[in-house]
Amino acid sequence: MPAAFLPAHRAARLPCLTQTRTLNSTSPAIVAQSAVRRLPRWALIGLCAAYVLAGFWGRAPWKGADIAELGYMLEMAAGHTRWMQPTLAGLAPENDGLLAYWIGAWMLQLAPASWAPELVTRLPFMAMLALTLVATWYGVYYLARSPRAQPVAFAFGGEARPNDYARALADGGLLALMACLGLARPSHEVTSYLAQLTCTTLAFYAVAASPYRRWTPLAALVLGLGGLALSGAPTVALVLGAASAILTRLQSDADTEGRQRQGWPREASLAAACVTAAVGALVYQLDLAHWRLVWPSFGETRSLARLLLWFAWPAWPLALWSLWRWRHHLRSGQWPLHLGLPLCFVAVSVMITFTTQPADRALLLGLPALATLAAFALPTLSRSMGALIDWFTLLFFTSAALVIWVVWLAMQTGFPAQPAANVARLAPGFRPELSWFPLLCAVAATGAWMWLVKWRAGRHRAAIWKSLVLPAGGAALGWILLMTLWLPLLDYALSYASMVQSARALMGTATCAEVYGLSPDQTAAFQVHGDLRLVPTGPAPRCDWLLVDRNQLVGWLETHDGPNWIYETNVWRQGEQRESVLVYRRAGS
Repeated sequence: MPAAFLPAHRAARLPCLTQTRTLNSTSPAIVAQSAVRRLPRWALIGLCAAYVLAGFWGRAPWKGADIAELGYMLEMAAGHTRWMQPTLAGLAPENDGLLAYWIGAWMLQLAPASWAPELVTRLPFMAMLALTLVATWYGVYYLARSPRAQPVAFAFGGEARPNDYARALADGGLLALMACLGLARPSHEVTSYLAQLTCTTLAFYAVAASPYRRWTPLAALVLGLGGLALSGAPTVALVLGAASAILTRLQSDADTEGRQRQGWPREASLAAACVTAAVGALVYQLDLAHWRLVWPSFGETRSLARLLLWFAWPAWPLALWSLWRWRHHLRSGQWPLHLGLPLCFVAVSVMITFTTQPADRALLLGLPALATLAAFALPTLSRSMGALIDWFTLLFFTSAALVIWVVWLAMQTGFPAQPAANVARLAPGFRPELSWFPLLCAVAATGAWMWLVKWRAGRHRAAIWKSLVLPAGGAALGWILLMTLWLPLLDYALSYASMVQSARALMGTATCAEVYGLSPDQTAAFQVHGDLRLVPTGPAPRCDWLLVDRNQLVGWLETHDGPNWIYETNVWRQGEQRESVLVYRRAGS
């Protein structure tokens, strides 16, 4: 087709007047070599490092699984519970994934005793998040190298070279993953869910790289599926392994570059089937499979639909656009690997989101695959759509950053009055303190965002990853500002530190306490922040102090038949008086 009949934004990218689709007749991507210039490594690595560090460094353990799993790790490291069936004050963990507990306990045993336990346990999980980002980049890279993922070949040359094209799409896929709003908090907690995310991404990379490598993908597949089974998702591991075996068997030798090894589909399919069978034997031997299906009601389904909208934003609109533009590949019935693999992983993630709890942690597993689909939309975006993404992202994240700064200013000075009043109402008793290092980090992140906006608005050579620079940078900016300017407020509202300190001031030098009705995260909080040895209450006296959850008081009064206790005080988590703990002292102590 003559260039005169093409849209202006696409004709400008053609180095010749005509084009041919002899190499890939159904590809919707028209990409010149000038559009796949490399994203500077220092910028990409710096963005990833800032994203990983923010949220892991300097934060108190928050309520929920973040502090609960830390409590189990401390018990295992100290030898107070069995490693195969850990308990915390008689409570079994809500998550069956043992791998995260093992890793945290091993780190506690290896690290010096003077190091803070929350920092020690976060080190391997920081490495997990970094490995997730790296595996996502390489997964997209190898999928983009497949012949059916390549752009249209031009009549007189000048189209993007396969390796450069794959590298540019990999950069875009990594940016799309970091731009997902739902990734920030779950990926920065010391929980089994982050281990599941890392293992899922390793399995994804293993299948994507199987046409080009042999032993590295095999090792990644073993670690990925085996780690998933040990992290509390054995059914997901078996389903993904079976899907990978079937999908690779449907491929042909023509789906990889000619210089690569032949016969890879059968070999990869056999390897995936064998690893899946071995994981199934492991699941059976350790009795890891426990069905916990939850069928949502109509109202819950609507809530889950809203979760899908914001949790995976902005990757899911681009993923849908990618499937639409590459639909001819799917209609052929051959399910090419660059579309079939991420689509299978996303489908499994969405399916378990609607049938398990917590739903957001289940959806977390599909984000790398969803970001991959979003990356394959980049070569097909029009200039107007790219501008729309840029403007929306600019307004959204700039407004969010402005709100964070205004509220921080109100906390420090009392002006503006309304945000200061809102903080006082939502977090009564909170007293802000000015910390210069977090403030400098927030100023630097804001300055980097302003430079990024200026760069994006300026005149520069086109790059297919440019439409995701602002979403990824804006998501990183918002997370960094929250973890610096708002971190004292978030720690005050989401941690149990102040509640435990109130009780600990009354208990003096006590080293142990009996507990009744406390949740695992409350129990772990008294263990971590209060340096207490906690044991379940019983008929025989064991400690001089007793901690009872207020909501379980009636049950304790009905069943308790031991010595008398004297009520001392009621402590609660700041900002949430419904979550309180009653403190009792043994009579005569």
